[in-house]
Amino acid sequence: MRAILMTATGKPEVLHPAELPDPEPGPCQVRVRLQAAGVNPVDTKLRARGTYYPEQLPAILGCDGAGIVDQVGSAVTRFKRGDEVWFCNGGIGGEPGNYAEFTLVHEDHLALKPRNLDFAAAAAAPLVLITAWESLHDRARIHKGASVLVHAGAGGVGHVAVQLAKAAGCRVITTVGSSEKAELVKRLGADATILYREEEFAQATLDWTGGEGVDMVLDTVGGVTFQRSFAAIRPYGDMVTLLQPGPEIDWKVARLRNLRTSLELMLSPMYYGWQAARKHHTSILEKCAVLCEKGELRLHVSHRFPLDQAAAAHKLLEAGSVQGKIALKIP
Repeated sequence: MRAILMTATGKPEVLHPAELPDPEPGPCQVRVRLQAAGVNPVDTKLRARGTYYPEQLPAILGCDGAGIVDQVGSAVTRFKRGDEVWFCNGGIGGEPGNYAEFTLVHEDHLALKPRNLDFAAAAAAPLVLITAWESLHDRARIHKGASVLVHAGAGGVGHVAVQLAKAAGCRVITTVGSSEKAELVKRLGADATILYREEEFAQATLDWTGGEGVDMVLDTVGGVTFQRSFAAIRPYGDMVTLLQPGPEIDWKVARLRNLRTSLELMLSPMYYGWQAARKHHTSILEKCAVLCEKGELRLHVSHRFPLDQAAAAHKLLEAGSVQGKIALKIP
């Protein structure tokens, strides 16, 4: 099979096309002929800084994939040859990822692909969907009528978080860096936008909520944005961040406002082997497939690269300002 190997830690040039043997499924595994793979910021970070298993090089990156079931193991009951599936599996340096023509996935970690999504959109979706769903529903426990601030609403996680919050009946305001991105998030359902380069987002959020603050903030940026967000949240509200707060964070406002702060890293179940959590991820994809087929959730894929141009996809993502997601198309 054709695959992209990460041969060392470094710049995108460490990604090289290679020919490898086709993998053979074990009893509970499904072999997927990949049609596309998602490209996520975590891929570029693992390439630049080292994978979770740095001693196991070369590695195949790519946590997200979508394709067609090609072969099933002897104990598989949930899928059959020809099924179209999407999933988040591998790609952090242990199990091979999805920058390849084939991959093996345990049947419990697969879900049927939404019928109305093409493979590139489906492959770009799982990691950001699971991240946004866990942040909104599992951490902050959003509910109908709640108000939510999503940072970087035109980004990968942000653009699906806006839609998931709207599907749950929430009011959504989001920060964006340009009028073009503001138009995108408005089309996705955002009730209000903040051009963060032109106005102070915490004050704009307070103005939008009549001075009360939002019920929940989803922080996809970190750093000073994380700390400044405390003032935009109502007392006893929720802050969920995808980044690790640094030692420089001043927690005074969060403490005075009795905020509940949660951390979200959807890769932990894969790294630690938490099987119950991984099955929960599968159930999230099943719920999101329903929303996609109802027209309440769509994926914005701004760039599609051939598999052999994975290095170019990494360069584009690292350059910043990508709207939505990037996908690799696999022939």
